[in-house]
Amino acid sequence: MNLELSHISNIKNNSLQITGSKSETNRLLILQSLYPEIEIDNISNSDDSRLMRAALASNEELIDIHHAGTAMRFLTAYFAIKDGRETILTGSKRMQERPIKILVDALKQLGCNISYEKEEGYPPIKIIGKNPETNRVSLAANVSSQYISALMLIASSLPEGLEITLEGKVTSVPYINMTLSLLKDVGIHGSFENNIIRIQPLKIVSPKTVVVESDWSSASYFYSIVALSDFGSVTIGSYKKNSYQGDASLAEIYKKLGVETTFQDHQVTLKKITTVDNSETLELDLSNSPDIAQTIAVTCFGLGKACYLTGLHTLKIKETDRLEALKIEIEKLGGEVYVTDDSLKLSAATSIRSDIAIDTYHDHRMAMAFAPLALRETLRINDADVVSKSYPDFWNDLKKLDFKVL
Repeated sequence: MNLELSHISNIKNNSLQITGSKSETNRLLILQSLYPEIEIDNISNSDDSRLMRAALASNEELIDIHHAGTAMRFLTAYFAIKDGRETILTGSKRMQERPIKILVDALKQLGCNISYEKEEGYPPIKIIGKNPETNRVSLAANVSSQYISALMLIASSLPEGLEITLEGKVTSVPYINMTLSLLKDVGIHGSFENNIIRIQPLKIVSPKTVVVESDWSSASYFYSIVALSDFGSVTIGSYKKNSYQGDASLAEIYKKLGVETTFQDHQVTLKKITTVDNSETLELDLSNSPDIAQTIAVTCFGLGKACYLTGLHTLKIKETDRLEALKIEIEKLGGEVYVTDDSLKLSAATSIRSDIAIDTYHDHRMAMAFAPLALRETLRINDADVVSKSYPDFWNDLKKLDFKVL
């Protein structure tokens, strides 16, 4: 599905309900499978969460999680400790190009039985579930937080819990803390001190309902819309000021891009309050929130503001190489971008080319990050239904803000 987008320069004030965070949902779905006493409210309606639920409910040997990277990591650890169960875990062509070796090696330290069906280090993998032989494991600290969280989520179900030693500088602290907080919410005790994560064992949790906060990554696109508008505001829910999600840093970041954030009754109102000073380059270390890098880069391009974003090494192994994809698409629009393995430098743009078709590379965030530019110039989005991976209602929500979506 290809779409054409356009909009006038002002935003119609409106309220939107954003789907639950898939990051929180997928963590809680694993915990719910280990502890059926847990109930979950405001579950994400994303493809990733739907695939996770289907995989956890399946009794088949072959589990295909398509493009769902979180599901691949979390399910690898989950099935590895299901004693006696044989599982072949596979995914899309792109998923089979995304590394899994670091997590597999960590699970093998515990005595788990995992082998590669094709290329070593990559899915598909064959898992023969067994009880771990030790309660200690170590891995590099600068890897994707999903590897670390995958181990944390199964830890309390092990007879002696788990001690995870992170070697080097930790780069994904907010996501580790999110996992710890969700464990605490369901009654599991854990700690994270001096690069060591300790999770205590727990056989049964007390019955409880956990409410998933709405997704801050999804909120980023509305921050961009407000920033690129001449004036207007958007109210979105359901959010909390003391969020577990690292992407909640949006509220502080977008102050520098002319957007004020107000919290009230689990809702957030985003309001355009000032024009942006383009005389200085926006410099940000996004190692704790790399998923919002695409949105910020496109916002800056639309505002004619230079930016230098670092801490982006994990973007090379996402649904696509997001740094290269950003460079290609922004330059099609007339921008100038330089990327390295972990950074993006954008020069201040003086104009935006109209009626350009944005390729999305099977990446939901490419589609949604570029959509706000329709406030400045008409553009087209190729393979627009890719947004269902995390935010199936995205295009309908844009229509509520008077975007023309054809």
